[in-house]
Amino acid sequence: MTVTTEGGPPVGEDRTRLVVGVGGRAGVSVAEVCALVEETLRGAGLAPEAVTALATVDSKTGEPGLAGAAERFGVPLVGYPADRLAAVDVPDPSETVRSAAGTPSVAEAAALAAGGELLVPKRRSVSATCAVATAQDHDLRHHGDAEVIDAGSGLVDLAVNVRTQTPPEWLRQRIAGSLGDLAAYPDGRAARAAVAARHGLPVERVLLTAGAAEAFVLIARALDAVRPVVVHPQFTEPEAALRDAGHRVERVVLRAEDGFRLDPEQVPQDADLVVIGNPTNPTSVLHPAATLAALARPGRILVVDEAFMDAVPGEREALAGRTDLPGLVVLRSLTKTWGLAGLRIGYVLAEPAVVAKLAAAQPLWPVSTPALVAAEACVAPAALAEAEEAARRIAVDRAHLLAGLAEFDEVEVAGVAEGPFVLIRVARAAEVRTRLRALGFAVRRGDTFPGLDRSWLRLAVRDRATTGRLLQALDRALTLTSR
Repeated sequence: MTVTTEGGPPVGEDRTRLVVGVGGRAGVSVAEVCALVEETLRGAGLAPEAVTALATVDSKTGEPGLAGAAERFGVPLVGYPADRLAAVDVPDPSETVRSAAGTPSVAEAAALAAGGELLVPKRRSVSATCAVATAQDHDLRHHGDAEVIDAGSGLVDLAVNVRTQTPPEWLRQRIAGSLGDLAAYPDGRAARAAVAARHGLPVERVLLTAGAAEAFVLIARALDAVRPVVVHPQFTEPEAALRDAGHRVERVVLRAEDGFRLDPEQVPQDADLVVIGNPTNPTSVLHPAATLAALARPGRILVVDEAFMDAVPGEREALAGRTDLPGLVVLRSLTKTWGLAGLRIGYVLAEPAVVAKLAAAQPLWPVSTPALVAAEACVAPAALAEAEEAARRIAVDRAHLLAGLAEFDEVEVAGVAEGPFVLIRVARAAEVRTRLRALGFAVRRGDTFPGLDRSWLRLAVRDRATTGRLLQALDRALTLTSR
């Protein structure tokens, strides 16, 4: 697990963002660490303002000299477990350092741990070391639709997680029937009551939104978080909204080696806003409800994004409808299962006081009449039964996809997939993705998600026939890439 902090003054787009790995003996001074870092940057022609973080091994994050240097530079001090740093290839390993710190090079490994490239190898002073690497700058505004927009109709879309052949005809008709009411201002009372009844809640606990994306913006602007934490890898819009609202966002980064599973102890105790997806996009991991419930406490807002929960048979591990957890905020989206991404409809389930704060930050009439009609229709008993049947088909189709992927030695699936998509790791993934595109398949790049690098791709689950064609194309792409 890694905790990092994002935010602060923006770095110019033409300037390389930097991470400085630092190490130091016990008692090293702030002045010595700063002098070494400044001299190293100056010697390489690098600007101190481009430094986004100092990084070190976990056991050194409490060292006053290192913490004080990070404070003086105005950046966070990032800590990594020794075993993670030990797995990073470094140009200047030391067995002495390995014995003392558990990794052969604190400075170089810490600089490289986030996935950048080493610019300056290890430099030493009497009691400190440092190294400089580029910072991996994730594009938080990149989404799957970018893979297929402007691509014409030739590509099979495996990049967007909206269910195919949606919206169904009965829903199209319901939405079309609402068009005669467009002259009147939207009235959300019936839809709100329907959502509340669907989850067994009073209407005061429901807020309708223009998709989950609007909910993230409202949370970022209205809830006055002091120490927000986002658990990654996950949907990037929550962090983007928080940063846009001026927050410094801390990241808890889950590891592929752990199956992208969360231990509640990884989240800082004093975090007053925690955001996590379940099942999580893009890892497809379904966290146990008990694990997420353990994060709830008085004085903390716990945001659980359940946008894909209705794609899980029985919605097991869902927290929607719970009223016993303090500060719980559950987000739901109706766009994925019902194919309504262009209509923008979702909702928030939370304590009445939280709902009131979020509602006060909304503009007037934020949800259109057709979207309100769709919301009411999609939470009706017949629609819920249809969604459950779709979830069971997705589970069968996902098992077929996973079985096919298991035939490739080059492909790794990390974690246990429970959502309508699968995350895979493959060497030279960017080239594989390009070749798949040439063969007619659009897949989602993974390197825009914090915690992932260029070796990851996300595949939407589709029917068996489509998956069969994908697997054939993947075999061809891997063969061409290996030449």
